[in-house]
Amino acid sequence: MIELPTERKKVENYNPKLIILFGLPKSGKSSIVASLDSNLIIDLEDGYRALSVMCVQARSAKDMFEIAKAVKAKTEEIGRQPYKFITIDNATRLEELSLSYAAQLYRATPMGASWMPKLDANGKPVKDPKTNRIVFDPKADVRTLPNGSGYLYLRQAIMNLVNMFKPLCETLILVAHVKDKQIQKNSQEMTEYSLNLAGKVGDILCGEADAVGMVYREKNKTYITFEGGDNTVREARPVHLRGKKFEVASSDENGNLTVDMSKIFI
Repeated sequence: MIELPTERKKVENYNPKLIILFGLPKSGKSSIVASLDSNLIIDLEDGYRALSVMCVQARSAKDMFEIAKAVKAKTEEIGRQPYKFITIDNATRLEELSLSYAAQLYRATPMGASWMPKLDANGKPVKDPKTNRIVFDPKADVRTLPNGSGYLYLRQAIMNLVNMFKPLCETLILVAHVKDKQIQKNSQEMTEYSLNLAGKVGDILCGEADAVGMVYREKNKTYITFEGGDNTVREARPVHLRGKKFEVASSDENGNLTVDMSKIFI
């Protein structure tokens, strides 16, 4: 029998299960996630050559599935999660490699079953000689479907890949680039940074995340801000992050970088 509450529960503080860190190029995103111990970085664009990290490369959705499978197997082997953090870097590249997976999702529907076959010189669909099945065009892009309907499958593909890694670690970190977004403030149009993703994908990801922080530099210091409001995507649910800004790194006159993420992950 379900027991109904009779009083308010106390507010719980917790580390985010999914945190998105976004910022301009060279703002320090890679350096701060590289500083975290027990962090498996899934590098989607070969951006960690100059950093000492635990890193695995991925260039396709298939690679992502194989990495998740390997982490699951390691978890079963040692009886615990092998990594406290898993970082996917970056979200823009994740969108690009999700296109082939999105095409598979669309072709799994009745209306997409024969979409975009590979054609021979006579314009006829090519068939696999072993299976006699139609071979599909590997460059097929669901974003070209009429009325923007393909974005549904792209969003589904991206969310499936992200959600696949959430149970495999304590905190999943998604690194993202930014783009300019027009917002209204005091009846005036202003520019605000948002995730560099197509359509509503960025908004959906931010809605799923426990915290969304913007990484930026001022002189020799690097900050993460979770200060929200004004329709910005910056925000956080955990009490220790909500509405706050943190200095997380600084460099000396010789360029030596000191990173401290202890206030972000308590």
